[in-house]
Amino acid sequence: MTVSKAEEPWREHYGHPCVWDQQFPPLTLPAMFAASAAAHGDRPLVEFMGRSFSYAALLAESRAFAAGLQALGVRKGDRIGLYLPNVPLYVSAYYGALLAGAVVVNFSPLYTAHELQAQVADSGARLLVTIDSAALLPTALKVLEGSELERLVVGSLPALLPALKGLALRLFGRKSLTPIPARPEVLHWAQVLSSAAPEAVPLDPEVDLALIQYTGGTTGTPKGAMLTHQNISANARQVNAIDPRAGERDVIMGVLPLFHVFANVAVLNRTVVNGGCIAMLPRFDAGQALKTLQRVRATAFPGVPTMYQALLDHPAMARTDFSSLRVCISGGAPLPGPVKDRFEAASGARLVEGYGLTETSGVVSTNPYEGENRVGTIGQPLPGTRIRLLGRDDPEVDAAPGEPGELAVQGPQVMRGYWNRHDAAGAAFAQRPDGAWLRTGDVAVLEPGGYLRVVDRIKDMIAVGGFKVFPSQVEAVLEDHDAVKEVLVIGVPDAYLGEVPRAYVTLNAGAQTSGEALRDWLNARIGKHERVDQVVVRDTMPKTMIGKLDRKALRAELGL
Repeated sequence: MTVSKAEEPWREHYGHPCVWDQQFPPLTLPAMFAASAAAHGDRPLVEFMGRSFSYAALLAESRAFAAGLQALGVRKGDRIGLYLPNVPLYVSAYYGALLAGAVVVNFSPLYTAHELQAQVADSGARLLVTIDSAALLPTALKVLEGSELERLVVGSLPALLPALKGLALRLFGRKSLTPIPARPEVLHWAQVLSSAAPEAVPLDPEVDLALIQYTGGTTGTPKGAMLTHQNISANARQVNAIDPRAGERDVIMGVLPLFHVFANVAVLNRTVVNGGCIAMLPRFDAGQALKTLQRVRATAFPGVPTMYQALLDHPAMARTDFSSLRVCISGGAPLPGPVKDRFEAASGARLVEGYGLTETSGVVSTNPYEGENRVGTIGQPLPGTRIRLLGRDDPEVDAAPGEPGELAVQGPQVMRGYWNRHDAAGAAFAQRPDGAWLRTGDVAVLEPGGYLRVVDRIKDMIAVGGFKVFPSQVEAVLEDHDAVKEVLVIGVPDAYLGEVPRAYVTLNAGAQTSGEALRDWLNARIGKHERVDQVVVRDTMPKTMIGKLDRKALRAELGL
């Protein structure tokens, strides 16, 4: 099918330093990792709090974990859950599970036991990997007791640190650690590692799954996006292809959580492709990030807008040496223009905005690292990525030329479908003579030169500092309160997080409670990123003609 230049205007004015119309040959993630380790074995892949882990060492540990999993009976297609912060163990567990032929399932360390248990059940995960952190291990043990999980594998956080820091944590930070219980279904990480060679597992990159990554839709029901080896390896290569300095010294700040698809591709797998190093931090702390950036002389810093705002607000920002930093890539939420301007002025580095989805393995488009950076847009599509705009009212047709439409994507990074949700997967795609197109739920306009600008959002998801919050899930918790009759949760603007959830309720007759009390009750029962800033008690709620609560009308009433 011939496509005109008018339909794909980026062809004529491609700002990235590569050819847009290119192919990415099928490649499994284990093969990608092995190739980089063969070429860069002695290089550090991870720098963690002052300790380095080489490509060769992490590949060897991945192979030992793969063999250990196979000895435990893990077979091709089995699901292995990772419930981990950013620690070097994540790399070994991730690639080791894939080497064993298993499918990785990422679970957020922010999850409550209820949320984690629900996704363990949905994914059918047989085994869960975590560490002995007091913030994680107790939750993982609750899920082990109340789910179909067969085993829990627990790594030691002190063992991952430099020797003196690890000793200090054992001696003085014991409150932050939870002892690993002596139970047959709870295994120490070291117990699982095997000296045997893992059994080779044949993998078809374009068919076999590498990752089930949970997302959500307009109903707020979590769905597992099925990402193949090719989806992820292609997106990693796409992201690497747009880097004009690929192949040069590459030290990337690893502060984005690796359980998130953005970091999984743009930090972990893209760095492996390029033979670079990840300066990894277990969580984002502005002061620690600035200190680490200067110590390792980082060259890139992918993040979400709230991270850049937090860096600007930190007193150490003014005395940090940014001379090594070349580019920062912002995603997960719209980047405010003032934040971009202030950060670029203070750091001297380029801050570019991009766009992606869980369903696209991470990245769809971004502004060029060098050249025209069109503020307020999400840039141009990655190489090998096509976009089109669908009619907002009728996705069976394309939007009229020059008019806004629902952004749809086609490319090697687009998911295979949703785990156990065939109907939802069907609704996620628009069928055209040239194949299936992923519907993003975002309304965009295509500007001259092929730059995309997102102007509206179809979905009800709330973007909180790069994390997605689904109103119906928060509403379901608040509805359990005896005093609550009706509830709607919407996103309201926030200068730091971009958006925060806010709940609006009516009360049952005779109920005596306050918005403050309801807020405290609710926030104690949901994840940190889901917490509302207020619960507003109302006399009535807007409803549609058939009596359904009307979220759109509430937003209009509030001027949002």
